[in-house]
Amino acid sequence: MVITQYFKFLKNGRDYKEIKEILIIFSMKYNPDFHHRHSIRLKDYDYSENGAYFVTICTQNRENLFGTIADGEIQLNNAGEMIEKWWQELRNKFANIELDEWMVMPNHFHGIIQIVGADLRVCPGNNEGEHTGSPLRSSVSTIIQWFKTMTTNEYIRGVKSEIFPPFNKNIWQRNYHEHIIRDENELNRIREYIINNPKNWETDDLFTI
Repeated sequence: MVITQYFKFLKNGRDYKEIKEILIIFSMKYNPDFHHRHSIRLKDYDYSENGAYFVTICTQNRENLFGTIADGEIQLNNAGEMIEKWWQELRNKFANIELDEWMVMPNHFHGIIQIVGADLRVCPGNNEGEHTGSPLRSSVSTIIQWFKTMTTNEYIRGVKSEIFPPFNKNIWQRNYHEHIIRDENELNRIREYIINNPKNWETDDLFTI
C-alpha cells in the first residue's frame, strides 16, 4: 500500500504523526457526506500566509479522466494536458506564488505551491487541516478555486466538442486537501512522493480501474 511506502521515509516521529492524518483522508473511500460537506482546512489558519503547501485535488467519484499509467509513467490524454496547462498558468494569475513539483494523475492531482517570501524554518507548528483577468491575492483556497473554475470551464467546452471524455455532474470533488510544509526535509520527501506517484499507482489508495 502507498501508506506503507510513504511511512518508510517518514520515520521521524513528528512527521509520522502529521502525515498520517493526511494519508487517512487520502485512503478513505469516497463518501459524499465527508468530501462534500465538511471542511478539511485548519480553523482560523490564514492560508494566504507565506509558506509552502502540498495540495491534492481528486476528480468526482475518482473517475479516471486525465489519462492512464503505462510502465510506471503517466500518459496524459488531452484533458490531462489541459489540467497541466492551467496549473502552469497559475504563475501568471498569482504574481507572488512559485510552483514546485506537480503531477497530473488519472483521477487526481498533486502539487506544491509556494507563496513567496516563505521561510520553511518558521512555518506554523500545526499543519493540517472564476475568471481570467488581473492578479488576485494569493490564498490557497483562492488559487485552487480559480484552478478548478478554469479547468472545469475548459473541460465542459472539450466535452461539447467531443475532445474530452464525458463526466457526471462535476469534474472535481467539492473539497480538496492541503498540507502546510514545515521545513526543507519535509519538502524534499513530498517532492519524492509526487515524482514517484505514477510508479506506485497500482498500490495507491486512489487507484481505480
